[in-house]
Amino acid sequence: MTGHIDPTKDIFAAFRENDRKGPIQMLNLVRLRADAAYPDGRKASGAEAYAAYGRDSGPVFERLGGKIIWQGRFELMLIGPQSERWDHCFIAEYPSVGAFVEMIRDPVYREAVKHRQAAVEDSRLIRHAALPIGKNFGEVPR
Repeated sequence: MTGHIDPTKDIFAAFRENDRKGPIQMLNLVRLRADAAYPDGRKASGAEAYAAYGRDSGPVFERLGGKIIWQGRFELMLIGPQSERWDHCFIAEYPSVGAFVEMIRDPVYREAVKHRQAAVEDSRLIRHAALPIGKNFGEVPR
């Protein structure tokens, strides 16, 4: 089974079309390969390749106003498939849809993302709009 690594063209088009005002928050769940799968055959662990992705893409991410607003260490799947585990769990915030699109079109980022593609076995990237925090589950303050 092949994991989810990159968005499809249709999903990315829908992402761009929903160009609402304000920041977007992206929940990232990432599972790494033991050994990176570089097309040119170079050797690295998945963790080393993902670290290279972060190092090389970081300046573009920061220049466009991106920031990590939460990260955590996966411990246990309480509800959900017990086979799922995630090596990196974090929320990245971008000032706008346009900033995210500009990041992935940046030539430096496009080179850096090759490390991500080699490193990642499976991932989830889930877009959110921030809401006010309620006092209990299911409450959305007005």
